Amino acid sequence: MPNAISNELKQQILGRVSEGKTTVVEIAKQHGVNVNTIYNWISKTVHGSGTLLSVSKLKRENTYLKQLLGQLMLDVERGKKNRHD
Repeated sequence: MPNAISNELKQQILGRVSEGKTTVVEIAKQHGVNVNTIYNWISKTVHGSGTLLSVSKLKRENTYLKQLLGQLMLDVERGKKNRHD
């Protein structure tokens, strides 16, 4: 019989998934848990109107877009400074 995963570890893993900072595959490897097990937990967990996985994906996308926007703003500012020189 496989080792039971404590509820505490399950909640910790789902918390990391919801942060959206790393992929489910990476989290599974780090905790020695089967990826399908985590996806099964996610499918049973609903956060607001979307699943935990969709919220995680949106958070990662949001972070990426903020970084992209920041870079674009820096590029625009550099362009303005170069025109004034």
